[in-house]
Amino acid sequence: MISKQRKAEIIQQFGGAATNTGLPEVQIALLTEHINTLSSHFAMHKKDHAGRRGLIQLVSKRKNLLSYLAKNDVTRYRAILAALGLRK
Repeated sequence: MISKQRKAEIIQQFGGAATNTGLPEVQIALLTEHINTLSSHFAMHKKDHAGRRGLIQLVSKRKNLLSYLAKNDVTRYRAILAALGLRK
């Protein structure tokens, strides 16, 4: 899980204000942080298949948000990819 402080930092960094959580950039950044946390969990717990299903759902949700952003505003899409280090 992401701590409240880390979540607030991510929202501030990508949303600009603490209450601006609806932006796709904020949602993508939060999902990426959660995915990274879960990925380290699965390195130790290889047989956690139910958790792996949740991870796949999170990745799919992030993919849908990224495709929405790419379709509507390419500059914001490229900026979030660069900021998060996705699509190397």
